[in-house]
Formats: sequence, C-alpha cells, structure tokens
Amino acid sequence: MPDIPYRFEREHSAQALHRTFGELEAGAETGTRASVAGRLLLRRVMGKLAFGTMQDPTGQIQLFAGAKWTEGFDSFCNLSLGDWIGASGEVVKTKTGELSIKVDEWVVLAEARRQFPDKWHGLSDVDTRYRQRYVDLWVTEESREALVNRSRMMSAMRSWLEGRGFIEVETPLLHQIAGGATAKPFVTHHNALNMDLYLRIAIELHLKRLVVGGFEKVFEIGRVFRNEGLSPRHNPEFTMLELYEAYADYGDMMALTEQLVADLAVQLRGTAKLSYGGRDLDLTPPWRRATMVELVEEHAGERLSLEMPIDELRAIAQRHGVEVEPSWGPGKLVLEVYEKTTESELWGPVFVLDYPQEVSPLARPHRSKPGWVERFEAIVAGRELANAFSELTDPDVQRSTFEAQAAAKAAGDEEAMSVDEDYIRALEYGLPPTGGLGIGIDRLVMLLTDSHHIRDVLLFPTLRPEQSSP
Repeated sequence: MPDIPYRFEREHSAQALHRTFGELEAGAETGTRASVAGRLLLRRVMGKLAFGTMQDPTGQIQLFAGAKWTEGFDSFCNLSLGDWIGASGEVVKTKTGELSIKVDEWVVLAEARRQFPDKWHGLSDVDTRYRQRYVDLWVTEESREALVNRSRMMSAMRSWLEGRGFIEVETPLLHQIAGGATAKPFVTHHNALNMDLYLRIAIELHLKRLVVGGFEKVFEIGRVFRNEGLSPRHNPEFTMLELYEAYADYGDMMALTEQLVADLAVQLRGTAKLSYGGRDLDLTPPWRRATMVELVEEHAGERLSLEMPIDELRAIAQRHGVEVEPSWGPGKLVLEVYEKTTESELWGPVFVLDYPQEVSPLARPHRSKPGWVERFEAIVAGRELANAFSELTDPDVQRSTFEAQAAAKAAGDEEAMSVDEDYIRALEYGLPPTGGLGIGIDRLVMLLTDSHHIRDVLLFPTLRPEQSSP
C-alpha cells in the first residue's frame, strides 16, 4: 500500500482551469503550474506516454504523463480506475487540443480496492446504482446532476420564501401523538421516559402552534416518515415543505404555489415551459382551477354530489373498480372515485379544489358549500405535488373532527388521527385565519429534473436488504 499523505494542497479545480485556459491553441504551453486532485476515471498508456481523465466535483481535466518528465511514471501507468490522486504540473494544450496537466509530480490519496466501473459504461444494474450511490455519483452524470440540482432548488426555495417575509424553523421529529395527516406512523420507544413516540408523519400541527404564538409567516423544510410501501412516488422517509401564513386562505396558497414552482423552474431550467417524460408541461401562472366533481365529470363522465343516495355512490365507485368499505361515507366515496378515475389523467398543472369534509379533518369548512372544505391539491403530470387548506381555526369543530378520527382508529383504521388535546388547547388561545401549504420536495425535484422515480432524486433511498454481500 502506498504511503498516503494526511492532506493535499489542491489549488485549482477542473472548472477553473477550463474557464481560464480553455481558449488556448492546440500544442500551447502556459508556463503556469497547477495542482489538482480527484478520481482517476479513465487511463490509457501509449508507450512512453500516458493519459488519464481526472474528475473532481466541478468537472474533468486530462492528466498528461511521460517517462521523461513524470516522477514514478511506471506506477502512474499502473493506477487503478477509481484511485484518488493529487497531481501537479504545467497547464498545457496537447496537440489534439485537450487541456491537460503535464504531470511531473503526483501522489495516491486513496486506493480503490474494489473494481471501479468504466466511466463510459457506468453501472448498468439499477439496484446497484441506488445501493452503491457512492460509486454511481462518479460514473453516472445524470445522477450527480439531479442531486446537485436538488441542492440548488432547496437553496432557491429558502431564499424565495425568506424574501417574502417567511422565517424558517425546526420542529420535533419525535411526536407523542401522530397527527397532521392520515398515515401509518413508525413507532419507537423512549427508554428514560418509558413511553412510545412516533416519527412525525407531518409538520403541520407544530407549525400552526407557532402561528398561535405570533409567527405570522413560518415554514419548515424537513423529513417526515410514513410506514408505507415503496413505489416510483413513495419512499418511507421523504422531505416536505410546509408553510403557514396568517390572514391568508387557500386562494392565497394557490397564488403562492404556482409562482414558487414557476420561479424555481426558471432558476433550474431557465424556463417555466418544460418537457417531462417527452411531453410538454407549462408551469407558467396562472394554473387552471377546477373542482373535484367538475374534473370527475370531465374524465369519467360521472356526476357526483354529497347529496346522492349512498347506495348510488357505492355503485358508481364499484363500477370504476373501487373496493368499497362499508364504513365509507359519501365524502370518502367521492374522493375514491376521483382518485381511481381522474387524478392520474390530469397532466396539468391544475388546482383540484374543494374536498369533502369527511376526508379533510384539518381544513376549514367551505364558506358556501356545506359538506365541503376549502382545500386544494396541485396536480402536475398526473401526480399530487401540493396540498393546501384554509386552516380550521375553531377548537370545537377541531375536537369533533379529531374524535371522529379517533373513532375510526378504534374501529381499525391504522392511518386515522388521535385527539391532540394540546393542539386543541392552542386553538383555544386563538388561531387567526390562516392558509397552509405542503409541497413534496422529492416530487418537485423529480418534476424539475425530468426524473421518473423518487429513488433518482434521493441520495440514499430506502431499499430492501441485500440478499448477499459482494
């Protein structure tokens, strides 16, 4: 094993060298020394000359070694693909026009003891790509680019919100009561307090407590956890943006959502008019607004209402392949028909307005439509991207909806909520009219990077255990 130094003084990046010397003529010498470091991803030996492609986080630079001027030339020729090396020498353009470091000194910084895939062939096995992300990021340009763009998008999102007066906060991941959404939680145990706790399934209830406390515009970008299966759109842990704005309603949340998403698209892609999966998608505001029942009539030819006889609604649902549960009321049946027949057909972007109160226990009743609430979901490319409410502010109504949820939980619904007495107490101190919004960060990154599986935009997605170690 070579003698590995404790540090290396890298003075230049590949990107900076190309920016400074990219216009040199073929065969030109600069007289300027550079010191670079990174992984060796390609190497070819041609007698007394050797060429290597080094990659660092900013790009690639060629290493040009020769028996006459490179110390340890024979060892350089025997380097393994994937080895980390540091190299120094003059910046030159080869006769073929390749910007290069004419290496006179170099050192191994880390050995790749496992075979590194050829840069031009990459990782062909999909499972290996996600399981060995540390290799995939070097050999698959699209993976690295998507995940860098995720970081850029998160930074831009924070700046956008802060520029509009929102402040970022952090709230607990461990909850005594799993609330803020209907989902099955992960359960853990706190030994010192001898009590079960839940990994949060939503950020909502703590953020609304902060609005009660006087934080009028507040947001959090954080991990949430739901004990559900894996799919192209689902990972058990994922990232949400949740924000709340006092004195606003779901109309304000629509305007905020469409402008935020369009502005992020412009920053990442240069335009709000994108192509996703080979199909055009225009995110330019304003987005279409249509009610759930209007959209079901358009796409499924069914006229639905909460006033229809329950048996008629059940028959419609069953006709469209919905497996109906006896406990479902009209609101749940309408939602199920919509999700079965319509949601995936909405290319959008479209705001699907006005959800049944039965399936929206945290939203405020609609100001003019009994049985409905002021809630929307933003559907883009057939997928839910955002969910928002005019928030329920009445503690008495909130108690009754929590109690209905608790009854459903007692009847066997593992995703139903429990009664959160402290949250009700917070509402009794007074929550002003408030608009709330949740956006799935992973799905937004998928949209803006033209990725089609959630694993492509997560550094380390949840995977089934390996069957055997390599």
